[in-house]
Amino acid sequence: MAIGSDEVLSIGELAAYLKISKSTLYQLAQRGRVPATKVGKHWRFHKATIEDWLRQRPEHRGAKPGTKGKAKL
Repeated sequence: MAIGSDEVLSIGELAAYLKISKSTLYQLAQRGRVPATKVGKHWRFHKATIEDWLRQRPEHRGAKPGTKGKAKL
């Protein structure tokens, strides 16, 4: 199934899209570090909002010196 930019993603789908573990994404969502909505017990993410969030993050423009290419989310 192709994911459109207006689509709502589950935690598993977004974790795969961002190439991070689901447990890391749960932590980010719980701490408010990633734009998310909780529906009942489940986290949901608007793909377009996530793409905007990624573009606006300073780490997205390149890794900071001393981080060995890893951006902190």
